[in-house]
Amino acid sequence: MEKVIQLSDYSLDAIQLLCGPSDENIALLEDEFENAINVRGTDIYLDHSDPVLEKVIQVLAKLTKKDVRISKRDVVYAIKLGRNGKLDEMDSLFDIHIARTSHGKIIYPKTMGQLEYYHSLKDHDVVFAIGPAGTGKTYLSVVFAVQALKNHEVQKIILTRPAVEAGENLGFLPGDLKEKIDPYLRPLYDALYDMLGAENTEKLIEKGIIEIAPLAYMRGRTLEDAYVILDEAQNTTDNQMKMFLTRLGFNSKMCITGDITQIDLPKQTTNGLKHAMKILDGVKGISFVYLTALDVVRHPVVARIIEKYDMNK
Repeated sequence: MEKVIQLSDYSLDAIQLLCGPSDENIALLEDEFENAINVRGTDIYLDHSDPVLEKVIQVLAKLTKKDVRISKRDVVYAIKLGRNGKLDEMDSLFDIHIARTSHGKIIYPKTMGQLEYYHSLKDHDVVFAIGPAGTGKTYLSVVFAVQALKNHEVQKIILTRPAVEAGENLGFLPGDLKEKIDPYLRPLYDALYDMLGAENTEKLIEKGIIEIAPLAYMRGRTLEDAYVILDEAQNTTDNQMKMFLTRLGFNSKMCITGDITQIDLPKQTTNGLKHAMKILDGVKGISFVYLTALDVVRHPVVARIIEKYDMNK
């Protein structure tokens, strides 16, 4: 039987925010729930009753009262939460304004896992963020680093990663070491450009306020007054991880991100990230945040791919 969701407390502008540009959010809901949806004024008609779909629409509508522009990403996450019985948690995400991009866009935690990550980055000196591709591990770490720099909490940002590549060999690439390593640091550059703009980022790199370097360059240093990010930490050896963690100086923070399902090290090598997870859990000042496929904020197909690979290990 046809079901009507009455949203008479909402303006037509709010309904438009809910529907998205060219009704793309409605089309996504129709596809995911296999249910025809028609919007007439402030009433939404469903081809047939579906309690999860109805609650998803009501929760998304509620977000418009916070002036949230509902994106397809938000719709996908609401569907995930709805199907896992956790939809009531979504409203709290948009109470947190982490930062603004160089274009003025407000950055919110996009998932409950990211919200936990946000609090860990605020409250701990060393944070490990472990999870699959697309969970925002690297991006949020850079956002926090830039905010710390802007607020004069640190004097510089140091971004690093091990020079281990998925089936590639740096020696066969043209150019000097910087030219060889830069393509592998692209996610870090992209996040910096989003937060600071390309021109400002390059100026800060030239001044040495932002430093991007292979992990080997960290040896022998004490990193003080710095926000230090180790990306792709699943490709560190045990000795490399210990070396990196013991670089921590006063008034510094470290964020270590990695995906233990995508390790490129030789099988006989002791993995630095896995070993750290085992021996450092519970150490004061260190936090471990574990993100899952539920926190993937890319195209919904990415989450399905991850789930299938996890099922067939």
